Amino acid sequence: MHNSIGINRILLGVQFLFVAFGALVLVPLLTGLDPSIALFTAGAGTLLFQFITKSKVPVFLASSFAFIAPIQYSMKNFGVGETFGGLVASGLAYLLFSFLVYKGGVRAIERYLPPVVTGPVIMVIGLNLAPVAIKMAKSFDGSGNFNGKAMIISTVSLVTAIIVVMYGRRLLSLIPILMGIIVGYLFSLIMGVVDLSPIANAKWFVVPWLEAIKNGSYALPVFDLNAILFILPVAIAPAIEHVGDILAISSVTGKNYLEDPGLHKTLLGDGLATSFASLLGGPPNTTYSEVTGAVALTKATDVVYMRIASFTAILLAFMGKLNAVLKTIPVPVMGGILILLFGMIAAIGVGTLVRNKVDMAKARNLVIVSVVLVIGIGNLVLSVGPITLGGIGLAGLVGVILNFVLPEGR
Repeated sequence: MHNSIGINRILLGVQFLFVAFGALVLVPLLTGLDPSIALFTAGAGTLLFQFITKSKVPVFLASSFAFIAPIQYSMKNFGVGETFGGLVASGLAYLLFSFLVYKGGVRAIERYLPPVVTGPVIMVIGLNLAPVAIKMAKSFDGSGNFNGKAMIISTVSLVTAIIVVMYGRRLLSLIPILMGIIVGYLFSLIMGVVDLSPIANAKWFVVPWLEAIKNGSYALPVFDLNAILFILPVAIAPAIEHVGDILAISSVTGKNYLEDPGLHKTLLGDGLATSFASLLGGPPNTTYSEVTGAVALTKATDVVYMRIASFTAILLAFMGKLNAVLKTIPVPVMGGILILLFGMIAAIGVGTLVRNKVDMAKARNLVIVSVVLVIGIGNLVLSVGPITLGGIGLAGLVGVILNFVLPEGR
C-alpha cells in the first residue's frame, strides 16, 4: 500500500515536469544554449527557490522566454561568457525588486512598474521575435528561404498546438507546446527530414558541461558592462510575470503567499535561481504558469511534487540520448510552435493593458506605450562611449523613465 502511494506521488511529480518540458527545452534550442544544462538548472533553480521560501510555494521554475532575443543578440555581439555574465546580473536585479517590496509592499512594484509600462514591454518580447518565428517556419536552416516541406511541417506543428489549446481536456490542455513538438517531430520523421545519426552516436550518460564547452555553448561568466546593461533591464518583464504567478498560485491553494513567505522572499528566490542557472550555463529561470494550471487541475498543492519534478529534471540532464533527440528537432517544427507562442506573449501584453483598464485616451499613456513599442520592435540600440543599450531592455528602461517624467495631467 505504502509503495503504491509512493509511486503515485512520484508519477504526479514527474507529471509537473512533463507540463513544463516543452517550453523548458525550447528556449535553449532557440538561443544556442545546451538543453541538458537547462534541464539541470531548472531543477536546481527550483530547489534553490524552495530553500529560500522555506518550501511553502508549490511552483516550478524554468527557462524564461523574455530573454530569448537578448541572449541571441548578446551571443553574437558580446560573446558566450559575456552573455552569461549579463544574465547573472539580471538575476541580481531581482534583489532590488525584492528590497522595494520588503520596504513598500506590493504597491512599490506597482509604482515603479505599472501596467502602462509592463504591458507594452511584454508585447515587445513577442513582437520583437515574430520575424524569427516566420523564418524558422518556412525554412530548415532558419534563414527564411522558402521551402515547401518546411511550411507543411510548421503548419502541422502550429495546427496541433492550436487544437490542444482549444480542445484539449484536463492535463492535455496544459501541454500545447510539447504536443506540437511531438506531432511535428513524428510528421518530420514520416517526411524523411530528420537525421537520426546523432541519436545513434550519442552516449547514454554524459556530463553536459563537457559537451557544451566542446561545442561553444558554455563558458565561464565574464562580467562585461556592455552585456550587463544590454540584458539587465529585461528582468522587468519576468519580475512582473512572477507577481502574477504568485497571485495565481495563492488563488489556487487558498493561501496568501504574498504575506507568507512574502513576495520579497519569492522574488529573491526567483532572482537567485536565475543567477545560479546563468552561472552554470542555463537560461534565466521564471515561474511557470503552466505548472500552476496543473496544480489547479490535480489539486496537488504539496511542495514535495515540485521537488520530485526538480530531481527528475536533474537526472534527465545527464541522459545523452535525450539531449541528442532534442537537437534533431527540425527547425520548422519549432517555427510553427513559435508563431502561436510569440503571438500569445504579445497578446498577454495587450491583456495587461485591458485588464488594468489603462486609459489609452490619455496622452500620457499613449506616449509611453507608443515609444516603448517602437523602440522595442524597431530594436533600437544606443551607444554612449563604451556603453551599449538596446532592444527590449532599452524599451523597458525608457518606459520606466517616461512613467516618472511625464505628468499625470487631466
